[in-house]
Order: sequence, then C-alpha cells, then structure tokens
Amino acid sequence: MRIKICGIKRVEDAVMAAYCGADSIGLVVGQKHNSDDFIDKSLAQKIVKECPPYISPVLVTELDDAEEISNLARETGVTSIQLHSDCTVDSIISLRKNLPHIKIIKNFHVNGSEVVHAMKPFESVVDAFILDTLDLANDKVGGTGLVHDWNISRNIVKEVPRPVILAGGLTPENVGEAIRFVKPYGVDVSSGLKGSDGFKDEMKVINFIYRAKHEFFKVRNLS
Repeated sequence: MRIKICGIKRVEDAVMAAYCGADSIGLVVGQKHNSDDFIDKSLAQKIVKECPPYISPVLVTELDDAEEISNLARETGVTSIQLHSDCTVDSIISLRKNLPHIKIIKNFHVNGSEVVHAMKPFESVVDAFILDTLDLANDKVGGTGLVHDWNISRNIVKEVPRPVILAGGLTPENVGEAIRFVKPYGVDVSSGLKGSDGFKDEMKVINFIYRAKHEFFKVRNLS
C-alpha cells in the first residue's frame, strides 16, 4: 500500500510525513483553479532539497503545456509528476520524451461510470492513474474533501491494467473502509489531514498511515 500526503506547504510537514511512514509527498505548483495548497516554485525546491531519503516528492500541477511542466519538474527536482489538467496523450508523450526517468500519474475525476472509457487512451503513456473528486461549485479539481462513488472506483481498479491510486475525501476515519472496498494500489490524502492552522496535523497523519497500512495487510491476508 503506497501512501501520498499531498498539499505539503512547509519543510517540517514533509519531514514529519516521512517519519510517520508516508511514501511520497505532493507539492502543488502551477495553478489554474482554486486551492489553499498552492506553493511557489522556490518553496517547492526547498522542500524537495530537505526531503529525507526513501520518500518521493511529487509535482502536482494543473498546467497542461508539456514544455512548461518539464521545466518546472527539472527546476524543482521532483521524481514524479501528477497531472490535474486536460493534458492530451500527445502532450504526455512529449513530456515523457523530455523526462524519461520521471513517473507520470494522470488524474481523472470520478463523475460517472463512463470515466473508465476516458482513461483507456492514456494506459500506454502513464505509469499510474489517480481517481479524485471534482468540486465545480468551488472551482476545485483536487483537495476538495469530497468523496465520490467508490463502486465506480472499485470497478476501475479491476478493469484498468495500470496502478490506480484512490483520492477524494479520504480521512483517518474512512481510509480503512476505502482500502477494503476499492483495493487500490495506493491512497492520496490532503484536506483530510489538515489542522486548524491549514497545515498537516501530525496525529491525523499518524492515524491515517497506521489505519491505511493496517487495513492493507488485513486485506492481503484475507485474499
């Protein structure tokens, strides 16, 4: 079970997430929609530089131009890119040519069972998919805190040959149920771990990671 803590906005939260057992952190750079989690390039560079070993920093971006994304990835030093935009297959092919050693994850919003058909053309050009929830009312494409229909996500996990990461409204309280029902490759959380100050709450991070890994091993032992 892979766990990504997204919306990291300071070095101490990245270090804390790593020590709590997270596999990766998400740095949200390149804004086109509303979010409280966007940071600038220089802060992203600083966080990546201070990341402990064995944790992957992920560029989470709403940009859709392959050259612009490539430059941002190089400048920040991330190891993976998570695309929350309307990038085409051709754009991702160009991005992969520019950055052959970086893993590419494509976001899709689960707003109906037909989403699996939209994902099919991307299977050969991405390393994984992430399933999230769209919040049109607030113009948010990620970090919405909203849960989507896990029945659809569960079917996607069965049908899509690439790893599928589950996001959208996950919390320490529901992540176990989500893993048990959907059986994703990994889980991605942001708003569900925020404290009252807008940064990550350490106890929420600890509880989320513990419950995610605990449920994963229960599922594996039962299968």
